[in-house]
Amino acid sequence: MTPTLPILLVALLQGPSLGPTVDSLAAAQQFSGVVLIAHGGVPIVEKAYGTGNDIETAFNLGSINKLFTQIAIRQLAAAGKINLDSTLSRYWPDYPNVDTRRATIRQILDHRSGIAGNIFAAPAGKTRHDVRSLADYFALFARDSLQFAPGTQRQYSNAGYIVLGLLVERLSGENYYDYVREHIYEPAGMTRTAAYPVDSLPPNTAIGYTTRDPDKDEPLAHAIPNTALLPGRGSSAGGGYSTAHDLLRFLNAVRAGKIANAPRAGMIGIAGGAPGLNAVMEGDLPGGYDVIVLANSDPPAAEQMSRAVRERLR
Repeated sequence: MTPTLPILLVALLQGPSLGPTVDSLAAAQQFSGVVLIAHGGVPIVEKAYGTGNDIETAFNLGSINKLFTQIAIRQLAAAGKINLDSTLSRYWPDYPNVDTRRATIRQILDHRSGIAGNIFAAPAGKTRHDVRSLADYFALFARDSLQFAPGTQRQYSNAGYIVLGLLVERLSGENYYDYVREHIYEPAGMTRTAAYPVDSLPPNTAIGYTTRDPDKDEPLAHAIPNTALLPGRGSSAGGGYSTAHDLLRFLNAVRAGKIANAPRAGMIGIAGGAPGLNAVMEGDLPGGYDVIVLANSDPPAAEQMSRAVRERLR
């Protein structure tokens, strides 16, 4: 009998094609984390690398959380609670920076609002670990000037996604973390996905390690934990945790129509990265494959691994 395509693919990926690529990257200490490849929504390859990591380990997602914030805003738009082409002033008339009120919600979603600010700074007289709510993040940039007039340029904006998270709270009447859990994570069956406080991570959650000096942006002699660099809790802009299996559950829930106002799985290709963390989630690649790579090491660890996987899938 001729083997089915997924069986042939498993043999290919675990055999002479992908196996040495993945193993050589890990052996060279360029990768610590997990790789999950699914076909038709079913895992066919699962590998873990690095001390203490297994396929059920939760990793920091970085900016992948922005996707969940986008979905939350679009759910509220579908419910008639927000118009994406209305300005921020309509929903937040007393926003501290008058110029920012002219940005539309769509411009904030698309990183075209001009909203600036360093959300990884420490509050005056405190540490990064004291930043534990969206209000704490907002205080870091609330009165900062715009980088440019809304709609005139495009510049990646973490601060803009803090504003969107606060809009979710204003318009839904729920805490942001509760909203995404109830409207996204729970419908998808994502039981290991949350913004955990940095000082009380649950068991089997990866600690990130970086080889870059965060102050001088120079290489270090050895890797150090990235814990001191992280805010006290993740946000609507990023920093939540999840597992490879939970992210696959999310993609499957999107395909099954269980997540209202989510993009099609084939449009989901997103990455997140910061010192000591890197994550990639790609849905419905040619041939019906999903690729999820989570790393607790510096970028581009996960992105480099996902590229190697995609090359073998062609």
